[in-house]
Amino acid sequence: MVVYLIMSCLSLLIFGAGISSDCWAGDFIIAIDPGHTINSPGATSARGVDEYLFNQNTGALLHQQLLKDKRFKRSFIINETGDDISLSARAAIANQQGAHLLVSIHHDSVQPKDLSQWLYQGRFLPYCDKFTGYSIFYSEKNGSPLNSLIFAVILGSEMLKARFCPTLHHAEKFTGGDKDLIDKTRGIYKYNNLVVLKKTNMPAVLFECGIIKNREAELQLGNPQYQHKLVAGLFNAIKIFFSQTTVSGP
Repeated sequence: MVVYLIMSCLSLLIFGAGISSDCWAGDFIIAIDPGHTINSPGATSARGVDEYLFNQNTGALLHQQLLKDKRFKRSFIINETGDDISLSARAAIANQQGAHLLVSIHHDSVQPKDLSQWLYQGRFLPYCDKFTGYSIFYSEKNGSPLNSLIFAVILGSEMLKARFCPTLHHAEKFTGGDKDLIDKTRGIYKYNNLVVLKKTNMPAVLFECGIIKNREAELQLGNPQYQHKLVAGLFNAIKIFFSQTTVSGP
């Protein structure tokens, strides 16, 4: 019930008149967390590229966009060098630096049962063209769970406005309790025990930009024009979030 109330209250703002970039002021610190590390690179794309490289690139683009706006000039990238670091340490860095929002950047995979094999540059590699799209995760155990959900709703709405589509392929394992599909339209999932979210004091989401096991989606996610469009949606969501009178500190 709370989720639908939030969506109803925000819909007038999100889909109504646009927010002027000059109608609010503030100094907000965004912590950008490119998921995984060089040595533990996460998923592998359909063409054998490490997820970490996708995460690092998208995180850097978002950081560059934020630094162009003086209101976000103190924003930073967690573990910019890709060293081995725990999820708890990522959250601790965001807390210590007084971030007002954490966005963890990832690129998605699928369940092993959904994978097929194809021959690419002399190697047989797993892929899945069945699913495509982004997804957004938040935690009720986060230090600011209501604002985390509000940001998730805004981000999902901005993705839809930019003509991105959510994936629902996680729904079969997110069926209640600590894991649940909250909003099919916007691709929002509750994942209470996701460490990087539940240990942060500020609002936080994990954003899966797309499914790199999908051969077409992988090419899109590596395309600079597509990347900039995705980052623009993220940036717009951040601006809208911090323009809300309902948003308070952790």
